[in-house]
Amino acid sequence: MPTYGSRASADAKQLAHRDKSVPLAPWHPLILKRLCDGHGGALLCNAMLDQVGAQLERYLDLLSARQKLVASNIANVDTPGYHTQDIDFQSEFQNALGGSPHVIEVSDLPVKNDGNNVSLDRESRLLSENALRFSVAESLMKSQIQQVRTAIKEGQGT
Repeated sequence: MPTYGSRASADAKQLAHRDKSVPLAPWHPLILKRLCDGHGGALLCNAMLDQVGAQLERYLDLLSARQKLVASNIANVDTPGYHTQDIDFQSEFQNALGGSPHVIEVSDLPVKNDGNNVSLDRESRLLSENALRFSVAESLMKSQIQQVRTAIKEGQGT
């Protein structure tokens, strides 16, 4: 049963006076506290956090797989007949099955005389894009962990 002491009224005041044009993220401490309080709230809270964590884990796995493919493409830039490989990032991320991503051969790239179609410009761009995506995912994961810690501390009344 949720308590309605000074902490609950402070949370209510904070919710009432916040900027309504900016929606709260699902892992915001005030949202977590509301979800995790009450009957069965802990189960709902755990399920939500597990789902977000699983999606971030899948995203990081895909980034890792793409990083390996890009590195392989760059390593084979001078290999005759080598064709660029990649993953369809969007469809793989939406694939709930997980596992190893399906590697595809990239089409519509100019082919050199030796049959190789690796473009160092494209691969360099993908390396930078991948690094940025990884940084964002890492920040989200850190934020999620910090929000859970904050919710736990507030729930303990410390």
